[in-house]
Amino acid sequence: MNKTSLSPQINRILSIDIIRGIAVLCILVMNIQSFAMISAAYLNPTAYGDLTGFNKAVWTISHVLADQKFMSVFSMLFGVGIILFCDSVEKRGYRPTRFYYRRLFWLFTFGLIHGYLFWHGDILVAYAVCGALAFLFRKLSPMILLVLGLIIFTIPSFNYWLFGSSMEMWPPEAVDRLNLTWAPTEEVIENEITALTGGLAAQLKWRIPETFKMQTYIFFIWLGWRAFAMMLIGMALFKIGIFSIGFSKKFYGIISLMVLPVGYSLIIHGVNKNFEANWSVEYSMFFGSQWNYFGSLFVAIGYLALLMLLTKYFKMSLLSKVGKMAFSNYLLMTIVCTVVFYGFGNFGNVDRLGQLVIVFVVWTLVLIFSWSWLKYFYFGPIEWLWRYLTYGNKPAFVRKRN
Repeated sequence: MNKTSLSPQINRILSIDIIRGIAVLCILVMNIQSFAMISAAYLNPTAYGDLTGFNKAVWTISHVLADQKFMSVFSMLFGVGIILFCDSVEKRGYRPTRFYYRRLFWLFTFGLIHGYLFWHGDILVAYAVCGALAFLFRKLSPMILLVLGLIIFTIPSFNYWLFGSSMEMWPPEAVDRLNLTWAPTEEVIENEITALTGGLAAQLKWRIPETFKMQTYIFFIWLGWRAFAMMLIGMALFKIGIFSIGFSKKFYGIISLMVLPVGYSLIIHGVNKNFEANWSVEYSMFFGSQWNYFGSLFVAIGYLALLMLLTKYFKMSLLSKVGKMAFSNYLLMTIVCTVVFYGFGNFGNVDRLGQLVIVFVVWTLVLIFSWSWLKYFYFGPIEWLWRYLTYGNKPAFVRKRN
């Protein structure tokens, strides 16, 4: 069999492209806070900026509707992608292992470039590492995948409970460092703003250690476990047919009505508890954050069911184009936000309401870019490059025009 048979456009599952497109757009609702404000403000909304009136409303709505939800959806879709990739390669008579790990090597490489040069909140490295492990579980039964995923999902919660419960036994200097991270002083805030509105050298001096912390410490206590768990859960849901057209509209409607109220109730309760605790590091970082952590799982499942229901009523072809180019669009959003906040010196100067306006502007750019690009090309630019690096030969790129 000729190697070129590996590279044609894979038959797409429209519902997955639509969900992926919505997820990559909605991830920006939370990521914009990391681009626009000091790092502490992402976890502790009282650490920086105005949190009253419209700004408080924007934070509350984005937290309830988006925080960790669309990252979870995207992680589940990554797990689905593992199965689809392997099935596609195997149907062409190849063993998927070498191609899959080559694919992840380049994802890891893109992630390093993205994280260290552009934005410390990169998720690609975590996906590459977790995806390398999730690949080994792909042939397990749906029930085993689901149980394993749910068990692994609880590990970050245990870590946070352990840290929070033992805080009184920490050395004083460790507590001081944590307090400074959670609620930084004016000097620390000013140093971060100065670095990220300065030249490239100043930005890299701040960004490199922050990115390294994200890819090591945060990965091992929280991000890696959650991403890996959601990949396994995504595989399980795909294997039982959740992403297919086999289930009825009534089924998806019932699922969404069952889990969304549970998730939202947990999250809203957590918001109230955190404000009652005045967002203290002792409660809100370790214990108060768990309401959203577990609530987001219910909401992510509810979103999947709701979106599958909507795909039965609406074509949403434009959103499917965004999903086909999710990798390119993810990086495009980083480039736009990097220019707006770091290049033009707006970091630390845009409140939450203003950030929401920028989100809508970026969404418009992404929709226009995706629609225009796929009129002339089969793949997004990064998708094409990634496929080329994975298989070692150039897939068709430019659409033939009549």
